[in-house]
Amino acid sequence: MGQEGTPNRDGVVSIVTPVYNGERHLAAMLDSVLAQTYPQIDMILTDDGSDDGTLQVAEAYRGRFAGRGYGFRVVTGPHKNASAAINRGLPYVTGEFLIWPDSDDILKPESVERRVSFLRKNPEYQCVRSLAWYFDGETGAPREEADEKQGDLSREALFWDVLEFRTFVCCGCYMFRSAAFFDIYPRRCIPEYDVGQNFQMLLPFLYRHRCPTLREALYGVCVRRGSHSRTELTQAQEEKKYADYERLVDEIAALCAMDSREALNRVARWKAERRYHISLKYGRWGAAFQALVQLRRCGGFQIGGALKELLWAVCRDSWMWKKLYPAYSRFFHNR
Repeated sequence: MGQEGTPNRDGVVSIVTPVYNGERHLAAMLDSVLAQTYPQIDMILTDDGSDDGTLQVAEAYRGRFAGRGYGFRVVTGPHKNASAAINRGLPYVTGEFLIWPDSDDILKPESVERRVSFLRKNPEYQCVRSLAWYFDGETGAPREEADEKQGDLSREALFWDVLEFRTFVCCGCYMFRSAAFFDIYPRRCIPEYDVGQNFQMLLPFLYRHRCPTLREALYGVCVRRGSHSRTELTQAQEEKKYADYERLVDEIAALCAMDSREALNRVARWKAERRYHISLKYGRWGAAFQALVQLRRCGGFQIGGALKELLWAVCRDSWMWKKLYPAYSRFFHNR
């Protein structure tokens, strides 16, 4: 991996971007970095085993970054996942600030400068985020409908809002002070899963630090049909994805040293609610009922809509009712 860097280069912004088979879209992101109004940038592009022309595109930019006075490094490794690719880049972060935009997104020219300026003027904060806009990856046309909720933009305690999808994850909108990030990950290694690299980056940080929002759309999110996040999954793939998220969130809770009953119950509710919906989707009535029982145990069960939804689904497959009825009776008898 090379010698680890130390986040002590005042004013430098390290950009870590994972890329996999980005031959068609990587240039736009790199062009947007070169167009930044901020003078101190160190670009760390980490390739996740691409088998197209991604590396050739990247190498073609080396001279342009040097001419701009920006650092430029390409790190390569076998194909695994985005979190593994990020981990290949983290040892080379030496900047005071850290961002990690996706390889098919773009930054407005003032994106880096505006966020650095805020953190310099407000030393009590360890991070800041901006808003995003969305555009079609084929036509470049703006999309009016956002993929994620904005939520309450006045809020600064964002851990639960991000976990519970009440506000946006949108990786390239966030900027951290690198030293605070490596206080959480001193080995410069986030948990590696096939899902959720932004959860690993964001949630432990947001559990510890407040994050204000600049009311400016400084980051462009590319919406591409057929991209990894929008590929239709089989039942087995989707159930694995949900199980991976549960394991990941448990690991994040441990990283946060989360020990209050209220917080742990809230994590348990998050997992049970997701388990209920995925079980209902695929007609796994027993698993859906067990998820509702778990919700009740951790204080999240609401008699009404969810149970009616499950019972209606079961009635459509009425032969299942005899299998579920004993558990159903015990559940209400013990309430």
